[in-house]
Amino acid sequence: MKRLGVRFYRRDTLAVARDLLGRVLCRRLHDGSVLRGRLLEVEAYDGPSDQASHARRGPTLRNAPMYEAGGVAYVYLVYGMHHCLNLVTGKKGYPAAVLVRAAESPDGKSPAAGPGRLTRAFRIDRALDGASLLGPDLWLEEGEPFPDDRVRRTPRIGVDYAGAWARKPYRYVVSGRESATWGLPPHARLTPGRTSSRR
Repeated sequence: MKRLGVRFYRRDTLAVARDLLGRVLCRRLHDGSVLRGRLLEVEAYDGPSDQASHARRGPTLRNAPMYEAGGVAYVYLVYGMHHCLNLVTGKKGYPAAVLVRAAESPDGKSPAAGPGRLTRAFRIDRALDGASLLGPDLWLEEGEPFPDDRVRRTPRIGVDYAGAWARKPYRYVVSGRESATWGLPPHARLTPGRTSSRR
C-alpha cells in the first residue's frame, strides 16, 4: 500500500484531520514486524490562537515538534503514564497538529480507542517524539478514506477550559462512534491542551 508523502501533511490542519480518517497508521517494531490500523477518530489543534493547544503559550522544549514543518510526530506523556500521538501539519513555524484518538486495533480485535490505549497498542512512546512520518519506524499509508456521509464533526473532548475554542468542531470521527470517549478514565480525558502539569 502506498505511503502518504510530505505534501499530505503540509496543508491546512483541518483538511489534514478530515483526510486522516481511513488512512492506515503503521509502526515497525524492533523485530521487523509492522503493526497497522485504520484511523477512526482524530482532533485538530490549529495554531497559537487555539486555546486548547499546547502552543497557546508559545514555544517550549516540550512542544518544539509542533513548530516543525508537517510530517513529524509529536508524542507527549500525560499523568506520567499515557502517551499521546500527534501528527504535525502545515508550514514550519506554525504550530499545528492532529491528535490521533482511535484506530482499528493491530490485532484485529476491538478498536484501539483512546489516545493512551492507541499508543499502547502500537507501542508508541516518547522515543518517537519528533520522528519523521516518512521514516522506517512510523508512517501512514493511503488506506481507504471514509466518504463524507460516514464522518461527523464535533467539539473536542476535555477542553472546556478553552473558552470559545472549546466549541470548535475540530474532532473528526467515523459515524456511529460520535458519542464514544475512549482510552482514559473521565478525569484523565486529555488532549494537546491539557496535561498532568501546568506549563
